[in-house]
Amino acid sequence: MSKVLGIVAEYNPFHNGHLLHLLKSKEEANADYTICVISGNFVQRGNTSIVNKWVKTEMALNEGVDLVIELPTVYAISSAENFAYGAMKILNSLKIVDTISFGSEFADIDSLNKIASVLYSEPKKYTDFLSAELKKGFSFPKARENALLLYLNNTNYSSLLSEPNNILGIEYLKALKKLKSHIKPIAIKREKAFYNSTCIVDEYASATAIRKMIKNEQFNDIRKVMPRSSYDLLVQEFENGQCVLDISNFEKEILYTCLLYTSDAAD
Repeated sequence: MSKVLGIVAEYNPFHNGHLLHLLKSKEEANADYTICVISGNFVQRGNTSIVNKWVKTEMALNEGVDLVIELPTVYAISSAENFAYGAMKILNSLKIVDTISFGSEFADIDSLNKIASVLYSEPKKYTDFLSAELKKGFSFPKARENALLLYLNNTNYSSLLSEPNNILGIEYLKALKKLKSHIKPIAIKREKAFYNSTCIVDEYASATAIRKMIKNEQFNDIRKVMPRSSYDLLVQEFENGQCVLDISNFEKEILYTCLLYTSDAAD
């Protein structure tokens, strides 16, 4: 029977690190087919995608993904918890996905799963710690991190909880528990270029670095860190004026729309 792999991504834009993750995931899952759930024209943090969702889909299909499903905007621009839950709900509802794979700075699935179990079951001792940390004035993410460290009584988890891909991975695992899903999770260690890194390491760079390079029109550098087909699509979009570097590009339109709705409400 065919094995199906699920991946959640933004591919903003698709780069060599994404291709490496895709290939390693297929190998570890022994997958015959890959389904990818990606954010559309808007991504996490509420910003715009550098290229539109159709181009991102073409990039993914060109590099070996078999089916792309859009993550609805309400989930795509939300918190890590909602982003992960929306994506896992889609993959689980298909009833054909055997494995999901995500990138992680540590790729210690047992440790990530242990934390996810605490967040899912919310034992009283943990919630007591959480309440106490919130009363100290910490933001919810920091209070939750502190409460987890106190509950688990293990400072070794501190570095694990401070990395963004680990945090998102924990949310994927928690969502699977919430959905009572039988999908098996695997974590692939993120190497070379890390989240928000602005450096090129060998032929790898983070999406953050690539977006910065696009802004500075450093296409000779970008060529090194993206698959050829993805690079060609990106250049084509840029030359056609279709790359959206930031939501601030639409500042005037957004302000106009807000003023228009304000005026209508006043009437």
